[in-house]
Amino acid sequence: MTASSDAGRSFADLHCHSAASFDSLADPRKMMAKAVRLGLTHLAITDHERIDGAQAAAEVAPPGLQVIVGEEIRSADGDLTGLFLREVVPPGLSAAETAAAVREQGGLVGLPHPFDSFRSSGGSQASEAEQKLEELAAMVDYVESHNARAYRDANPLAGAFAQRHGLPGVASSDAHSLTELGVASTVLPGPFSTARELQALLPQAEIVPGRASYYVRLWTPLAKLVNRVKGNGRIR
Repeated sequence: MTASSDAGRSFADLHCHSAASFDSLADPRKMMAKAVRLGLTHLAITDHERIDGAQAAAEVAPPGLQVIVGEEIRSADGDLTGLFLREVVPPGLSAAETAAAVREQGGLVGLPHPFDSFRSSGGSQASEAEQKLEELAAMVDYVESHNARAYRDANPLAGAFAQRHGLPGVASSDAHSLTELGVASTVLPGPFSTARELQALLPQAEIVPGRASYYVRLWTPLAKLVNRVKGNGRIR
């Protein structure tokens, strides 16, 4: 990627995890350094049920890189992401309550990896999951139509879902390690620094697809174990 050579456009990875997440060991400073090397202009750190890691990174972000404070939120109806947050949105709320909590902060609501069979939003049964996803479509601002960690046909299904509901689609790395960061990203046709500005650009977003190595993803169980030993387990 040579994003920095394309003046006037923004290059964003809108979903990644730092060591603040229970399943990642990625150092935020190294993440930001790599984002700069890749030419990214925006990096959304969306740790599970916490924003302190993203907030700390945002305070020391290097020139030319905006760190967006985000969160991957485990709602009662499936995973959602919130961008441009000031406060943590607690897990376990309904999807409607979760989306409302994000919007109360002026943030944007995203639907991550909706058709990934291992991490999908919705219920455990196929019919239940389909119904939940249809309900979620009315609550979100964008769909993660390409997730670099998604399995099998999850991304084509997510892209079709976004198109069917008239929702913008984005691509994200969903990185849980430094190696994965930026492997997939989203190109926006102009600069942005606020949720409202990003929302205006999302309908014209371009997807830069990519796929994380299966072998790299095997580090995630190790990260969970190390974090558990350190007392950084998943927030319930």
